[in-house]
Amino acid sequence: MENQRMVENHLAHTIGQTENEARYDKATKKLLANKLVLAHIMKGCVEEYRSCPVHEIAEKYIEGEPEIGTVGVHADDTNRVHHSTADSTISGSNSEDATLTEGTIYYDVRFNAIAPKSDAEPEELIRLIINVEAQNKFKPGYPLTKRAIYYCSRMISAQHGSVFTKSEYGKIKKVYSIWVCTNPPEEFQNSVTQYSIKAEPIVGNAAEKVENYDLMSVVMVCLGKPGTENYTGILKFLEVLLSSSRAAEEKKKILTEDFGVPMTTILEREVLEMCNLSQGVKEEGIEIGIRKGIKQGVEEGKFLALAELVKDGTLSVEVAAAKAKMTVDEFKKAMKGTF
Repeated sequence: MENQRMVENHLAHTIGQTENEARYDKATKKLLANKLVLAHIMKGCVEEYRSCPVHEIAEKYIEGEPEIGTVGVHADDTNRVHHSTADSTISGSNSEDATLTEGTIYYDVRFNAIAPKSDAEPEELIRLIINVEAQNKFKPGYPLTKRAIYYCSRMISAQHGSVFTKSEYGKIKKVYSIWVCTNPPEEFQNSVTQYSIKAEPIVGNAAEKVENYDLMSVVMVCLGKPGTENYTGILKFLEVLLSSSRAAEEKKKILTEDFGVPMTTILEREVLEMCNLSQGVKEEGIEIGIRKGIKQGVEEGKFLALAELVKDGTLSVEVAAAKAKMTVDEFKKAMKGTF
């Protein structure tokens, strides 16, 4: 009964932590989808907006409301759109997934944007599709950059039927997939890296227009610690915004004073919500860690007691191994590392 209660308590706490983490993840996406936050990300990561004021990007260049965790990545999720004109924005995407083995994968944040025009560009508006992802695990078991490239590829192929039909490939919009990595390895910290298609002449010097091949860019934003090299600009902005250790008041102060972000009622509420959820996740993690430590300590104490009995000849190694739920070889190996 005691073991059963321990299992049930552990399950309850695990479910509670999972729910807290899911709510924290949702709050993070919501915060990243705030237009003022997106404007800072666009200015720091998308070359088309590098010379634009942040407030101008937020007010003029972000079209409509960003989609937050509602559009599926795979083919069956993104291709079911409302068909209207070729210039219509991508909307009404069905987020249901037919995959039974993998489950639905959604874009964290996805939105349409207008690129600023230069005097040399034609009158036609240049539109972009931008995806922003928050990623805690830098090495989730596969190269994260490959996943980002897949996301870009899907955002291009999903334009068929909504942006262009048949062979109207000239209408394809450029796409960006921006990945904010909150916990990268030390060698990647405080770095922003762009991966894109570039022309590389092999024979001759043919010059294709850049806009005909520069159609996808992946940007990896790897955050670092305060006070370290390159901790400035968009890297500092996002570290402060997404920090799980800073208090809400500290975040609001830095965002307002260092980055000129006005604390609107909505943004202030989103920052506070994320901070509260972050604290809840942290406390759950500490509790689970303590329980695991206690359990590990009990098991370790049991093994040491059995090992002592084997050492002084009270118990045979076979009996002690069985009591410790180990093989004889495992028990002997553990004893060698202990005494």
